Amino acid sequence: MIITEGLTKVFDAEDAETVALKNVNLKVEKGDFITIMGPSGCGKTTLLNILGMIDDADSGNYSFLGQEVSRLSEREKTGLRKRNIGFVFQNFNLIDELTVWENIELPLVYLGWKKQARKQRVNELMDQLQISHRKNLFPVQLSGGQQQRVAVARAIVANPSLLLADEPTGNLDSMHGEEVMNLLNDLNKNGTTIVMVTHSQRDATFSRRIIHLFDGQIINENINKLL
Repeated sequence: MIITEGLTKVFDAEDAETVALKNVNLKVEKGDFITIMGPSGCGKTTLLNILGMIDDADSGNYSFLGQEVSRLSEREKTGLRKRNIGFVFQNFNLIDELTVWENIELPLVYLGWKKQARKQRVNELMDQLQISHRKNLFPVQLSGGQQQRVAVARAIVANPSLLLADEPTGNLDSMHGEEVMNLLNDLNKNGTTIVMVTHSQRDATFSRRIIHLFDGQIINENINKLL
């Protein structure tokens, strides 16, 4: 699904350059659940943003579903991302003015799904995630764990082949954090490929592979033998 070769990313400041990524080689197979770990500032989120086509590498190759991303126009990358990638963020990023139902529906509106198809898919997913009873509430009326469940629902409503999660439990207590991780684990068991950034050793145990970054480079990789 994903192959990167020699990915490098440098951020220019007025007085210095910061090498965020350096010669990153990564392969993600369909159905993988990969955790990326490392200290703050080591390049984890930068790598996730490049994989999600939110940002571009300065050099190196990135192939997604057999397509070399650097050869695509911005419009082509946007279309590829919308059709195939879902995002879950630490801060939920729900729209306060929309209800739970409307937040989950929004990606399908952008993709041009017909109204009846949107209604069927959103209701089906809300039933699956056991949040139907909250469909008419607004984000401010939900707990952090509930907001993150809605954010996950929004991320997967269009059936993406890849889910990118950036510190998905970072703003949650341990109980709600485990609830969200169990949800991600179930999604992976049902075929969703997941790449997650986290500082949490506990969360990392849910993944199949753990990749450690340091100063923008992959320094080692572990296979979770407990799975």
